[in-house]
Amino acid sequence: MTIPATSPAWEELLTAALLGTDRRTPEGVPRGRAAPGALLDAAAAETVRRRAGLRPGRAAPRPEAAPADPRPALPPAAARRLALLLADRPGAGAAGRRGTAPDLMELLPQWLQTANTRGLAPPAESLPALLDAARARTDLRPAALEFAGPRALWLARLNPDWRFALRATPGGGGALPGPRETERIAKLWREGLFAERVAVLSALRARDADAGRELLVSTWPTERAEDRLMFVDSLRTGLGARDEPFLEQALTDRSRTVRATAAELLSALPGSALAARMAVRAGACVAVDRTRDTPTIVVEAPHECDPGMERDGVSPKPPAGRGERSWWFGQLVESAPLATWPTRLGGRTPREILALPVADDWLGELHAAWCRAAVRQRDADWSRALLGAPSAPGAGGPGAVSLAERAKLLGTLPVGERAAWVAGFIAAHGLSEAFQLLGVCAVPWAGPLGRSVVDALNIARDAGSYPWSFSGVMGLAERCLDPSEASRLDGLLAVPDEPEDASPGAGSYWAEAFQRLGSTLRLRAVMRAEFDPASPLPGVTPRPAA
Repeated sequence: MTIPATSPAWEELLTAALLGTDRRTPEGVPRGRAAPGALLDAAAAETVRRRAGLRPGRAAPRPEAAPADPRPALPPAAARRLALLLADRPGAGAAGRRGTAPDLMELLPQWLQTANTRGLAPPAESLPALLDAARARTDLRPAALEFAGPRALWLARLNPDWRFALRATPGGGGALPGPRETERIAKLWREGLFAERVAVLSALRARDADAGRELLVSTWPTERAEDRLMFVDSLRTGLGARDEPFLEQALTDRSRTVRATAAELLSALPGSALAARMAVRAGACVAVDRTRDTPTIVVEAPHECDPGMERDGVSPKPPAGRGERSWWFGQLVESAPLATWPTRLGGRTPREILALPVADDWLGELHAAWCRAAVRQRDADWSRALLGAPSAPGAGGPGAVSLAERAKLLGTLPVGERAAWVAGFIAAHGLSEAFQLLGVCAVPWAGPLGRSVVDALNIARDAGSYPWSFSGVMGLAERCLDPSEASRLDGLLAVPDEPEDASPGAGSYWAEAFQRLGSTLRLRAVMRAEFDPASPLPGVTPRPAA
């Protein structure tokens, strides 16, 4: 290698390399055909000089040692399983989901929930991969950070890629302030970032609703409007009658959204003064006409939205396509206590009220408003009446105007009753509309619900239905079916005979999907047993995943 006696500056070499030596030749580099090689030789020599001439940086103090994690360690088998689950995450070198292999990354949330329920600590070597997974999937972050514990925050201070862990924890500390840490709570409330203040207020409301409200009252007049909205919304946690005076005050807030949220919360308290005012207004709009052959509900919607209605949260301007009177009427009915109506409408039960005809095409508006009221007030009796029998034509009761509405109504029922209703819905109507309803059922699914899902999938397969339209339900079943249902799938693993009108390749798809479902259920059984090897699941023979 021929090195020029005088080495050009690094910037000059870069410029010549970008423009080409035929357009620009640095000083010290011969011109002509030898110029490109000489330029590279000069660059190599300058690179060595630059590296050798680097001055050492200042010695920095070593970081403090990571805090101890007092929780019990994972059992060895569960720790190995965690490593496998994290290795399967996107971008970790995994080949992705294919064939009959379970989707390991989709099982990680359940694994984390089990680990957190048992109060176990992660192996230190798993923390970087766990933080990377939480960085990529925001839905994992709460459970992942709870499991990772204080050492995750220690790591997050050293790696900017994991700063989300510091933002998710008030003050960047290891835990929320305890109930007796009044000074720390006050300091975070005065000096913390907005997200930290919301987290502190929400945590305080969860364990002492009155203390949380008093903390908010102490600075309420000085808060920004956009912050006040989030703060008042946090009062949903632990909402009770003692919050009424503050929420009544918030009805005069200068922010329209704050006023609307305060009114919504007050209407969820059937004994509040706002609820009583709404009961009077809504009651004046609805009556039973007994002069007809059949008693009929008649509606006289309000003709104006007066200042008192606006103060109580009624929005005066309807959305596009809605009439003003029906818009105001719906808001009044959804904000009135449901206990108003049996007295107002002749002592009838909710089912009897909903069975009454409604004059002048007001039925849809009235029943939809009662649906919203039942969800807001968590009234199971009205929810049952509005849902109707799961086998009813149209797959719902008179007020269940959409699947989203039914799902909300189901959320007010006890867990077991909810699962039984959805199981009956699937048995009567199949899976085509059930996905949203399944999402409100507790995991793992109760036995009757799980069996109804498997039976409906089997019926769809035998009918030659388009298989990919059921992929969402299949994925949900992999996460939510009880592992004890795995043995019921053994008869569904073969490739079925395809009807003439079946989608091409449907049989192979169904067989593969059932095989993956069975493998996933057995893997979930094994994973659960790995947390307590001495007590394997009864009735389930763990088998390695494909």
